Amino acid sequence: MTVTDAVDTVAVIPARGGSKGVPGKNVARVGGIPLISRAVHAARMSGVIDLVVVSTDDDAIASAARGAGARVVDRPADISGDTATSESAVLHALDALAADGIHPRVTAFLQATSPFIPSDALAEAVALVRDARADCAFAARESYEFVWRRDADGAAAAIGHDAARRPRRQEREPHYVETGAFYVFTTDGFRRAGHRFFGRTEIVEVPEATSIEIDDPGQLRAAQALAHLVAPAEPVTATVVVTDFDGVHTDDSAWVDAAGTEHVRVSRSDGMGVALLRRAGVPMLILSTEQNAVVRARAEKLRVEVVHGVEDKASVLRQWALEKGVDLADAAYLGNDVNDLPAMALVGWPIAVADAHADVLAAARVVLGRCGGDGAVRELADRILAAR
Repeated sequence: MTVTDAVDTVAVIPARGGSKGVPGKNVARVGGIPLISRAVHAARMSGVIDLVVVSTDDDAIASAARGAGARVVDRPADISGDTATSESAVLHALDALAADGIHPRVTAFLQATSPFIPSDALAEAVALVRDARADCAFAARESYEFVWRRDADGAAAAIGHDAARRPRRQEREPHYVETGAFYVFTTDGFRRAGHRFFGRTEIVEVPEATSIEIDDPGQLRAAQALAHLVAPAEPVTATVVVTDFDGVHTDDSAWVDAAGTEHVRVSRSDGMGVALLRRAGVPMLILSTEQNAVVRARAEKLRVEVVHGVEDKASVLRQWALEKGVDLADAAYLGNDVNDLPAMALVGWPIAVADAHADVLAAARVVLGRCGGDGAVRELADRILAAR
């Protein structure tokens, strides 16, 4: 069997780079991961997709897509503008695959602007189409909402219900609202119809919590806030650990004596976590803005490399990684405040303590259950070691 013969089902993710509502939207991070990467991961985690293809006109999107394991198809300018349809991008991607001898029987069209694509529901949709129980299937959430519109004169008019009768929820038939997360169809049927809906169409119900679609900055902020509630906890496969000090190894408070000497409280549990990582051969670095003897003293006690008195953490982290031969895509950075954000943006595993600043929580791929100075470092150590 050739590689092309083995490709029965492909996922195509159109992702152009010219978003005006949210500039750089498709590489905006939700749960610490670019939206395009989240979509690629969802497709791959479904277990039913043989090949993931991202159609894009943007270098940053292409780079993130390749890093997540997708094949990239360059999207021509004439189907990359504001008025271009998603269908045109999917058809172009299928044509590009056909030119390489790849003719999938089933196509899944995913939207990167849906940050919480349920992989199990996607697998269900693919099964419906593969088994000829549907020509196409799509993600939708159940709704009992009362929907209205405005008439030409501005008066309200009910849609799909009798405004004079207000039945209880259990007496109503549910409606289903498209979430935009995915559409699955037979490839030949899609080519003939030129549209995502044709023939026998099936609804695949997805949880309402996963149904957010990002079209404006407010929706992006909402998705970032929801990420750690909606997305399941994932194994932390980082091979390098970098941490801030204050607010991570400490509870971000300090005692100052009459001589001006600072004293901080640390967790012995964190110390054991560092020791376990060290024994497992996991390189560590403490990177602190504070120029304080207590930072170096604690690092020496833990036998961990430290750089403190740092204003630009991102530059120092880049240089350290270069000197050590560290791939930052495999590194975890554990932070708590806004001065950690530039460094967190460089690593594959941006991680926040439970009591971190809101902006840090929004940027994190993982939010720990423990607070700074109260076992957060130990929790991260345990999760890294458990993933091995």
